[in-house]
Amino acid sequence: MATPKIVLFYVFTPLPDPEAIRLWQQAAGESTGVTGRVIVSPHGINATVGGDISAVKQYVRATKRYAPFAGADIKWSEGTGSDFPRLSVKTRPEIVTFGVPGELEVDENGVVGGGTRLTPEQLHELVADKGDDVVFFDGRNAIEAQVGRFKNAVVPPADTTRDFVPLLDSGAFDDLKDRTVVTYCTGGVRCEVLTRLMKARGFGDVYQLDGGIARYGETFGDDGLWEGSMFVFDDRMTVDFSDHTEVIGRCSECGAPTSHIENYPDRLGRELRVVCPECVPPERASTADAVPASS
Repeated sequence: MATPKIVLFYVFTPLPDPEAIRLWQQAAGESTGVTGRVIVSPHGINATVGGDISAVKQYVRATKRYAPFAGADIKWSEGTGSDFPRLSVKTRPEIVTFGVPGELEVDENGVVGGGTRLTPEQLHELVADKGDDVVFFDGRNAIEAQVGRFKNAVVPPADTTRDFVPLLDSGAFDDLKDRTVVTYCTGGVRCEVLTRLMKARGFGDVYQLDGGIARYGETFGDDGLWEGSMFVFDDRMTVDFSDHTEVIGRCSECGAPTSHIENYPDRLGRELRVVCPECVPPERASTADAVPASS
């Protein structure tokens, strides 16, 4: 019996020849039969792939044979067997598109000048010590926070990752520059860059949740500081961490509680929105092809 799994990982490390890494990753993915998305840039690799557990394990072993990727933090989750329509391996200037590749510096240890990493347990210790002085800062697209977020988090009005730099430069969050700020995102990759950008703009006490929401959910489930579901960039759309996940999303059509997200343009033309299945005509139901890359 097939056991579908999905793995999420990234590594920031200098890659002198991203195209060579792309070709190797394409071959590794095709030979093992996994599907998903892999982004390679001069700064490293960012991947989410899925398939039967044996295929995924073979792909992970092949990837870790390359010395700079040997220490990759692999985050596992349950799949459905049809989470991605195909394997896509691309090269880009950034592995997460903030639009400022020249601002990022990486070495063999990762991003240079980023925020302090916190394990889920260390996050709880920080909150216990500093209480309300800790500000959670969501490093994802705003749509993702509609169905799940940390309690009382600041959620920037970002439609894509490219929106963060203009928002930071606008001064909209200058009141947080003297606060203790903990950034978080799905698996940690966006906050690796975001904390670097924030520190370069005068934010003094900046942390990042190591392993992101995915690792926090593995550790504390729904019995900690997280509320709701985690949005994911595959056909599952959302992941719950327990059998008692709180539903905090509201349908954009009828207002009913829901954590369901569809590729169903709203009145403002935005492709993704929170909408209960009953409010989506069958012919407009989402397909995996329409799920955007993690931008």
